[in-house]
Formats: sequence, C-alpha cells, structure tokens
Amino acid sequence: MSEASTTLHEPVGRLSDRTIDLHRVLVSLQEELEAVDWYRQRADACRDDALRGILEHNMAEEIEHAAMILEWLRRNHPGFAGEFDNHLYGEGSITAQEVEHSDEAKTPEGAVVVDPRVGQIDVGQDLRIGYSANDGIHYKLFASESLVLLIDDPDAICTLT
Repeated sequence: MSEASTTLHEPVGRLSDRTIDLHRVLVSLQEELEAVDWYRQRADACRDDALRGILEHNMAEEIEHAAMILEWLRRNHPGFAGEFDNHLYGEGSITAQEVEHSDEAKTPEGAVVVDPRVGQIDVGQDLRIGYSANDGIHYKLFASESLVLLIDDPDAICTLT
C-alpha cells in the first residue's frame, strides 16, 4: 500500500469530510496508475504468451478503474471538471491549448471574459468579484455587477446567484 494512503499532511480533526474523501480518491488514482505501470512492465518482460495476455487484461482493468476515478473527480470537483473541459478530447497541439488557456488567465484587471459560443455580456462600471471561503474542495466566490447577458445559444444555461 502506498504511504500516501495512510498519510495526511494536516491533523484529521481540522479536515472536512470532503477533503478526506478527495485524499482517498487521489491516492486511489495514484495506486491505479501505478498498477497500470507494473502490469505493463510485467507483460513486456513475460515470455509466456498466455501469462502476458492475463497481465495485459489486468492492466486494462486498472485503466478502467483509473478512468472511473477521473469521472468521479469530474463530477465532484469543479477544478478538475474545468481543467478536463479545457484539456481533454481536444484537437491539435496539447501545449498550444495550454498557451491559449494561460492567455485567458492574464485577462486585464476589471475585464470580463465570456465564452463567445454562448453569447455576450454587456457590463457596467461597478464590477466587484471576491473570494469568501472554501471547504477544501469548493471555493465560494461572489460577484456583484450591473449587467445585461445576451445568450445566443438556447441550450446555454446561466445561473447568477
């Protein structure tokens, strides 16, 4: 068993259940990926065709387990969900996508970024955005602004609270 599965970096009493669950799933993902590596190496080194087939089958099972964990992360952690949306199933250069997204992160202060596939936003002069709390998984942000949101895509959903 990986040492990470028994090691937390902060006292348990100070961690939320969500943080402990996130730790569990991240350690599980590490273990699944490590198992994929082990089975791949064992299959490569194996001289028996039947045993190689079993080892490759086991490796495929570990890949499936890792994929299930990634899907859980996508559904339960907004940070992972956003990065998966940005980086998975794209076309072209992976590093070019990173450059595109790093440019988005350099939006000038006071600017508003809207996905042009959804519509446009007309913003007044009183934008306030801030951070108020987090529970280790979710970040609570607030935004206050006078705005008009024009959504061109009828399938788009926008929730302002």
